[in-house]
Amino acid sequence: MLIEHTMKISPAELKARLDRGEKFRLIDVREPDEWAINRLPTAELMPMSQFQQHVEELETGEDIVVYCHHGVRSGRVQDFMKAKGFTDVKNLTGGIDAWATQVDPAMKRY
Repeated sequence: MLIEHTMKISPAELKARLDRGEKFRLIDVREPDEWAINRLPTAELMPMSQFQQHVEELETGEDIVVYCHHGVRSGRVQDFMKAKGFTDVKNLTGGIDAWATQVDPAMKRY
C-alpha cells in the first residue's frame, strides 16, 4: 500500500479555501523579520525556531496549513507535527514566494 507522507496545498487551492471562508488554521513558521515583509491573510506567526513552545496551542485534529518562504521549513514543521500526532496538516507548495508569483504579484518578495 502506498502512503503519501506529505500533504501539500497549492497557492491556488489555498486562495480558493480562503475565498470560500473555510475554517482552518494558517500558520506562518517564518521568523518575525520575514513576517514584517509580507504575510498571508488570517495567518498566525509561530516561528519554526520557537515552534515546540507553540505546538501546545494547536489541536491534533485541527485542519492546519503551514507555510514559510519556499516550503522547506514548513515541511520540517509538518513532519514534526505528524510525529506529534497531528492528522490534517498541509504544507503550502513553494511557500509565500509561490503565493506572490502565482496569486498576488503585488506582494513584496524577498
